[in-house]
Amino acid sequence: MRWLHSMTVVTATSIALLGCVSVYNLPANVPLDSASINRLPPGSEDRADDVVLGLSFSGGGTRAAAFAFGVLSELDRLPVRGAEGSMLDRIDFVSGVSGGSITAAYYGLKKKLALDDFRERFLLKNAEEGLITTVSLSTIGRAFTGGVNDSRGFTAWLDANLFNGATMGELNSGRPRVWINATDIYNRVPFVFGDTAFTAICSNLSKYPISSAVAASAAVPIAFTPIVVQAFPGACADPLPPWVRRLENDRKAPPMVRSYAAAIASYRDGAVPFIKLLDGGIVDNFGVSGLTIARESSGTPYGPLTPQQAVKLRRALFLVVDAKTGVSGDWVHELDGPNGVETVRASVASSMAAGLDAVYTVFNRSMNDWRTSLVRWRCQLSAADRAKFGAGPGWNCADVKFFVGRLGFDQFGPERADDLNKIPTRFQLPAAQVDNLIAAGQDALRGSATLQAFAKSL
Repeated sequence: MRWLHSMTVVTATSIALLGCVSVYNLPANVPLDSASINRLPPGSEDRADDVVLGLSFSGGGTRAAAFAFGVLSELDRLPVRGAEGSMLDRIDFVSGVSGGSITAAYYGLKKKLALDDFRERFLLKNAEEGLITTVSLSTIGRAFTGGVNDSRGFTAWLDANLFNGATMGELNSGRPRVWINATDIYNRVPFVFGDTAFTAICSNLSKYPISSAVAASAAVPIAFTPIVVQAFPGACADPLPPWVRRLENDRKAPPMVRSYAAAIASYRDGAVPFIKLLDGGIVDNFGVSGLTIARESSGTPYGPLTPQQAVKLRRALFLVVDAKTGVSGDWVHELDGPNGVETVRASVASSMAAGLDAVYTVFNRSMNDWRTSLVRWRCQLSAADRAKFGAGPGWNCADVKFFVGRLGFDQFGPERADDLNKIPTRFQLPAAQVDNLIAAGQDALRGSATLQAFAKSL
């Protein structure tokens, strides 16, 4: 019974510590004022190319951020046939989660200039400085209050080292359109930092700090307290988009999209005045929620593109950049174990991994359905609409091809894949591991059969 006595002591001590521990999780969002409204980023109808490129960056700490950065740097080396610049300049959509959201947000904010300093400003830095990363009686007490680290430390570090107080209004001021994905742990759905959710809660998206959105996306359970976003129901008169009520009751809609619509409705109805957010990887560690929901909720055959973009489009490439955690730990070889910390880590990893195949299947199906709807819409356009939207001589309404693929460690041989999978999903890595991950992202893109098929089709 000695173990029972020890557990009793630890539990009693932890409970006693609760009175000494306070958690800071005040909302950072503000209500909409009468002069502001959340709107989609402006379209790029005047672009010269007929290509759409979308990326999603998975979770996985600095490991995921570095792998995604390698993909971006390789895209900058790839030309676009018949157009100036590189593939990097043609990115239309970026959706990121957890560690991948950091790369997505910084690239969205700085555009091509992000390649110049992201390695030094983030990948080589210790983003865990100032955070509590050890297990003790005091940290157990903090865990009982909601999380070991509150919302201040990581957001302050991100602002000091990367974002300098920049807001979501600056992030989505033009191309590419960026989605940062967290998890609404009450409704158990993605929370996408975008105009739909913030209009539903009558809050000003343009003033919300990028650092807070990224911190929410990367808030691993237990290690961090939830980030809180406040709803202000009744503070604005803008009606919810028609698709919200339609999809929340549509049994044929993908479950993720239907549940998301129901959550949006609950925000506006006042049923969830304080939205508690944790790591987006809990429900979607691929980070595809932003693009999937934007497409499924657009209400048009071509959205989230404009009609002009949809008419001009010939080829679309969507790549899921996947640096998720592989199988780890050696406790399966012994009778004892895992210990408490390993159990928590394994439980979180299991939760994140459980629905990945389903999430990717929904994303793939959504993109294929989009292509079908787009072709049908294009081929039914009148001569006047074709001229209005910019269809030139010899335009082929059916000449649209979508390419969807995944870039992951399993593309490599067993030895290299095993080395990459052994890199921990922390926010502090040695320079050699960072550079190995960047090189892996570059090599994964170069070796992608999906990219090669896309390039050949051009």
